[in-house]
Amino acid sequence: MSGFVVKGWCPDAWRPMMAGDGLLVRVRPVLARLTGPQVEGLCAAAIRHGNGQIDLTARANLQLRGVAYAGWPTLIEELQALGLVDADPVREGRGAILVNPDWCEGDDTHAIAEELRARLAELPELPGKVGFVVDAGPAPMLTHAPGDFRITRAATGELLLRADGRASGVAVTRFTAVDALIRLAHWFVESGGCTAGRMARHDAALPGWANGDIVPAAPVVPLQPGTHPIGAVYGLPFGRIDAASLATFDCAVRLTPWRLMIAEGVAPAPAIGMLLSDSPILHVDACVGAPACPQASVETRDLAARLAPSIEGRLHVSGCAKGCARARAADWVLTGREGAFDLARHARAGAAPLHTGLSPERAVALLGAC
Repeated sequence: MSGFVVKGWCPDAWRPMMAGDGLLVRVRPVLARLTGPQVEGLCAAAIRHGNGQIDLTARANLQLRGVAYAGWPTLIEELQALGLVDADPVREGRGAILVNPDWCEGDDTHAIAEELRARLAELPELPGKVGFVVDAGPAPMLTHAPGDFRITRAATGELLLRADGRASGVAVTRFTAVDALIRLAHWFVESGGCTAGRMARHDAALPGWANGDIVPAAPVVPLQPGTHPIGAVYGLPFGRIDAASLATFDCAVRLTPWRLMIAEGVAPAPAIGMLLSDSPILHVDACVGAPACPQASVETRDLAARLAPSIEGRLHVSGCAKGCARARAADWVLTGREGAFDLARHARAGAAPLHTGLSPERAVALLGAC
């Protein structure tokens, strides 16, 4: 596959990325949580400086879409005032910390993530897509979420530091976990990991102190839309939410890597553009597609929504071979190429196809949709 550009970095607030609908500005709320005033302020800024469309990413970040160059400096000032963007661009770039969304104040996940945030300056210069996972609840919840350095619960009940791509790791405590993680990050750089770009692709042998045989505990099933002990869980089709709809929540919200959002302290109630029960559309991955993405040659989400009710397993509809919406293989994947689709099975976007040059109608016919 060809016809797309690999950027090699992820956008953030200080390094926005140009898309087909304007600048894409990524916001990383602390511990993936926004207070009520932050929700209100963020939504107002998204409407004032962008097109009002917000994406929830696989790293539990928010992306404001359609931002104009002229409005971007003011947007950054407003986000800083809300406590949603760090004044230091370097520190902002290092803050890719994904946390178990069920954390409670003072628990292991909260304590470790807060310490890591306070010590970001001690990290080496890492590739732009490298991230950290703090998943220290009673059982792992973020096993399949993206991350390179993972602190999680071990099968023995203790805490575990594990390099992504390795099946096991070494025991740590809430008081030693960040020290060990920072040490491992320095080893990654010193051993040539920046060339590989990600820990899972770095084939150097781990140092002896980090090469343990402790395995993670069995993962728990991720959240589902509906009632939750913290409040209400809402499903966001394709991870998209309209700022005007989000602004109707006058409570704190927590973000997840599964296109789900937790509204704290509220009972489930209907909300425009959001789902309170499981739906086939929540099990389909589709990027924004054309025309919002300049690298996509096909529209994606209308087709994905049309196919969702009839697909068994996971469907991925990608506007190009980059596969931004899903890094892992799907049961079925449609990849856009020169205005048509290629269809592959048990594959990632851009894989060798079973069928090529498909129109949306032909793709629907092949996949058995109505």
